[in-house]
Amino acid sequence: MIIGMSVATFTLLHVLISVVGVVAGAAALGEMIAGRRLGVWNTVFLIATAATSITGFFFHSASFGPPHVIGVISIVVLSIALFAFKVRDLAGIWRPIYAVAATVALYLNAFVGVIQAFQKLSALKELAPTQTEPPFLLAQSLLLIAFAVFGFVAAKRLPRSEHGVSDQFAQ
Repeated sequence: MIIGMSVATFTLLHVLISVVGVVAGAAALGEMIAGRRLGVWNTVFLIATAATSITGFFFHSASFGPPHVIGVISIVVLSIALFAFKVRDLAGIWRPIYAVAATVALYLNAFVGVIQAFQKLSALKELAPTQTEPPFLLAQSLLLIAFAVFGFVAAKRLPRSEHGVSDQFAQ
């Protein structure tokens, strides 16, 4: 049992939250790349991604391992993104900081998703049973390259201020 749920039920909830975070994050990243103001997708992304990282710590584990490290990094990156978005209103340097932090948070979710896919989907598991084989390394490398490009473009195109308050002094 984990917080009153069976492990299977809690795992399903965690996975559903993760999927919502990835889908909303992809939509929010698309908004950034398109140069549009961030909308509801961004809020859903931030909440779901934080919930994914937090719920990950509830799984039983004998020791602190790689999933915990990724969870801690994700929480730190999300904290930076939230500070840039809510406190600094994407003003000045905080605009690209937000874009990069949000992209890294989304990347971490996608990174774990690729790991899980290679562990759980039989066709992928056959290609890379130990996750050290070329198909797994290629998938993770392409994911990293794609997110590096997306993050760079998002940092360049994200509008300067979410609420239009901070930028009146930037010109």
